Amino acid sequence: MQEFSPLDGALLVDKPSGPTSHDVVDLIRRKFGIKKVGHCGTLDPNATGLLIIVLGRGTKLSEKMMSDDKVYEGTVKFGETTDSYDSDGELTHSLPVPPMTLDELNESAATFVGDLMQTPPMVSAIKIKGVPLYKLARKGVEVEREPRLIHIYNFRFTQYAPPLGQFKIACTKGTYVRSLAHELGQKLGCGAHLATLRRSVSGKFDVAEAATLDDVLKWSTAELEKKVIPFLRLTAG
Repeated sequence: MQEFSPLDGALLVDKPSGPTSHDVVDLIRRKFGIKKVGHCGTLDPNATGLLIIVLGRGTKLSEKMMSDDKVYEGTVKFGETTDSYDSDGELTHSLPVPPMTLDELNESAATFVGDLMQTPPMVSAIKIKGVPLYKLARKGVEVEREPRLIHIYNFRFTQYAPPLGQFKIACTKGTYVRSLAHELGQKLGCGAHLATLRRSVSGKFDVAEAATLDDVLKWSTAELEKKVIPFLRLTAG
């Protein structure tokens, strides 16, 4: 039977706002001197929450774990549209928010539940001919993107205090939550963008089990080994 090292597996990190997912991978690789480090599903720089880091032979499972369903929580700001569909972008339109109750907002959100064909936003990491879309977007270039099939299991607002609504969404991999925020704003006729986003669940893992990036970078290798979910546990069940 193949021997596994204590650093072959996965680490659950609660990503802070600011660094990219690749930054987190790079910091962990350099801190612990591990050659093979990856992640299972990109979070935008401003997004926080569960980032599954795979180490050593655990990187062989990244595709499998990336395909798991996700749960997010966040805030949508109505009345303001941005070019990136989130708070990172430039404001493109500002319109008054129509009067609506939380129930009415949820009626509109519920129309997105089910199978959807979603076109990735221009400001995304998807590559066209080897060039990430966000690099083209920075140059003011817009290219045609292939719509992708996604599935929304649940999309519900828990609080609404105009112009901000707090929501929770369960969806398949590859879902752009900021695109949903944008489309919901278009549907309501006032525009909207994603103000905050936090990933709370990915597959069978919850952010409650994750360590902060600051804590991880203070650990010794021995402390890291205690926190790594072993390869064989990741493949079981």
